[in-house]
Amino acid sequence: MRKNILNKVIPLGVTFSVICFGLIACSTDATDDTVIDEDAEEETMTELHAAYAAFNTDATTIYLDGSEVVIETTGLPNHETVYWGEDSSLYKDEPDVALTPSIMTSNNNATTIRVDATPDLTGNTVETQFNTIGIAVSGSSLFNDQEGAGALDQAAASLDWTGAHIGPGVYHYHLEPIAFTNDDDKLVGILLDGVFLYGRKCTTTGTYPTDLDESGGHVSTTQYTDGEEEYHYHIINEVYSTTGSYLAFAGPYQGY
Repeated sequence: MRKNILNKVIPLGVTFSVICFGLIACSTDATDDTVIDEDAEEETMTELHAAYAAFNTDATTIYLDGSEVVIETTGLPNHETVYWGEDSSLYKDEPDVALTPSIMTSNNNATTIRVDATPDLTGNTVETQFNTIGIAVSGSSLFNDQEGAGALDQAAASLDWTGAHIGPGVYHYHLEPIAFTNDDDKLVGILLDGVFLYGRKCTTTGTYPTDLDESGGHVSTTQYTDGEEEYHYHIINEVYSTTGSYLAFAGPYQGY
């Protein structure tokens, strides 16, 4: 069944009247452990996927709520960028970046998303929308290949060294975020359909995968699946437009 993507992104200030299975930001063990209610259609996971251990715990709080994972984030990355502003210890001088008006310390980057703990890969594909399409391991948002009313290359001059900027709204990545994945197999983040996104290489082969579908996804083992195969996305190894880098994710989603 096609889901409303907008319901997956929630302002951080909203409170949830839920009983959570864990209030820690990560779990170090992958698991197939589920509890199935015979009167319910959904499985309830009892442990977070091991990949969530890679997320920046200073920025994110990640926990289970029934069949969904809730990711609450300040949106503040743990790496340098010009968008931190000169007063920050994480400020990076980038004179060639055409800065957008905001800087990190004067901008509200907080975001909360809810994703399926077990993505539904049996339905129709869903196009990405403008705004947050996922959360990166740094704690900041991931966006698609659009900026404002048009293609990303209109705003390419404002992207920092790791393919991100502020505007509109939150600090977010459009391109391969080389601050934490640079031509490798490292985890990039989680998308709104509950499917993980990895760098351009596959950990199973150590090379660029050649069997990716239209979304940049395939089934193989990852460094977080303990030898089990799992559907996941990769940043596609094709330079995007005039940016000189690689688009993080354009869609469509496969996990709705």
